[in-house]
Amino acid sequence: MRRIAYASPLNPAPSGISDYSEELLPFLAQYAEVVPYVADGLKPANTALLRHMDVRPLSQLARDQRRHPYDAVLYHMGNSAVHAPIWRAMQQVPGIVVLHEFVLHHFMLNYAAVVERDIERYRAEAAQRYGAEGERVAGLMMRGRFVEAAFDLPFCERVLATAEGLIAHSRFVLDRALALQPGLPAAQVPMGVPLPPAIPRAEARARLGLPPEALILASFGHINPYKRVEAVLRAVKALRSEFADVRYVLVGSVSPNYDLAAAIARSGLDGVATATGYVERAAFEDYVAAADICVNLRHPTAGETSASLLRLLGAGKPTLVTASGSFTELPPGVAAQVDLDRSEGDLILAYCRLLAARPDIAAAMGAAARAYVAREHTLDTAAAGYMGFLAARYGWGATPKLRAPLWELPKAAPEVPPAYPPPAHTDEAMQAEGHLVALAAQLQPVAQAIAGLGAREDDSALLRAAAQALKELGA
Repeated sequence: MRRIAYASPLNPAPSGISDYSEELLPFLAQYAEVVPYVADGLKPANTALLRHMDVRPLSQLARDQRRHPYDAVLYHMGNSAVHAPIWRAMQQVPGIVVLHEFVLHHFMLNYAAVVERDIERYRAEAAQRYGAEGERVAGLMMRGRFVEAAFDLPFCERVLATAEGLIAHSRFVLDRALALQPGLPAAQVPMGVPLPPAIPRAEARARLGLPPEALILASFGHINPYKRVEAVLRAVKALRSEFADVRYVLVGSVSPNYDLAAAIARSGLDGVATATGYVERAAFEDYVAAADICVNLRHPTAGETSASLLRLLGAGKPTLVTASGSFTELPPGVAAQVDLDRSEGDLILAYCRLLAARPDIAAAMGAAARAYVAREHTLDTAAAGYMGFLAARYGWGATPKLRAPLWELPKAAPEVPPAYPPPAHTDEAMQAEGHLVALAAQLQPVAQAIAGLGAREDDSALLRAAAQALKELGA
């Protein structure tokens, strides 16, 4: 049996990659003996993982590799401080890097300041790699000014130069990484997530104390200046004149570099827009179930593939995403793409109006999203992708499954038939299409929104419902 060392954050380390790894590990272990390595002193909270795997401290990896070499070593790298011991180990024992984000700038700044205790090394590297602009941005970052220009300076070059191979979850990251390190063996492997349980909306709202009939928008994940919160707040303010009760819930921790309370106050939405802070998985799933529309905007982007986005899509929620980075790789109809030009605010509002007014469109979009995740982002597919790349990289030959997953993850509820079956392609539908085309010249943001939902000339169900929604809204 092949042996694989697996260096990653695990819970309670504060990282989405902790959840990611704990879901992937039992499936990866179908093919090999997998030994997780974690930061020294961290005791994983996952009791199933502790029962089935020998979790070891990262400080022991180099010694373990000398005594009984692994067939492969996997390192999970992201743009947060919890990856510091992983980067330190990677410099001692080369292996395959799983690059969760193309931009590691914030991580490398933190590593230089806290671990190496040599902040000037960070400034010098910025100047050497990126010239005068790099030195300027480094100076601002060292003074605590987290500027958008930092996203143009990826700081992942050293990681790529050390790696024996690369796994990425998007074409966006893969292409940019290979441009920096041509010839590096690499593969795109889909991120795997379990399908979330199908929780009834009314039950979730009752548990969370949310109004049963309100229109609820929700954002998920760490809240920082790049999540386009102000644009969403403006849309929520406009929606209040059209819907009796609108709420915006931000679920996740708030960056110390972002004054969310001040942004909400400026918008005049105190009591309408609220932040929960970090929540455990059960509460996270309840908030997803309680939401009518999910908002997953971000710009600039570090190139990450968002597990939280896949969980929203897997839950069958109509979701708005920014049309940039890896999000543009989503197929049409799975998520509503919001452009970053001057139409951004109009598009957010148009999408929300449409999805709120037409639950049939929202349901169809949610069903397409869930089907996409169930088809393209299973944990079985992800584990097979890992093993296929490792076998090709190290010449292992065939890597068949040797056993069932080491432990079971919570199962999703059975599929529920769509509440709104698509209507037939009738003359009425064709007339609706003509109405929508006529409206497009006057309502360009709405037309863009429909196109972002994946509408084509033959999508009569979507176009019919959209045209009717616009008609009822007084367009």
